[in-house]
Amino acid sequence: MNHKHRKTLHALFAHPVSANISSRSIESVLKELGGEIEQRHGGRLGIHLNGHFAEFSHDTHSLQPAHVRKMRKFIEDAGIDPERDYPL
Repeated sequence: MNHKHRKTLHALFAHPVSANISSRSIESVLKELGGEIEQRHGGRLGIHLNGHFAEFSHDTHSLQPAHVRKMRKFIEDAGIDPERDYPL
């Protein structure tokens, strides 16, 4: 995982919740983590990661804080800890 992906992953877990994370960056990080992303109906994305599945709305620009929190929870549930697995 390159440095840009690591910074994006750590930005997801930053406090306070960032509202300046692009959806394209998140998609790239998820693919780098081994996730499979599929386009779903209604402009949604289905994400499979480490045996877990979640569906998210596909924001065209930055993720809203509520979506950041949901994405953070999904990544944690998939067993990924940025500090442990991908330190900066």
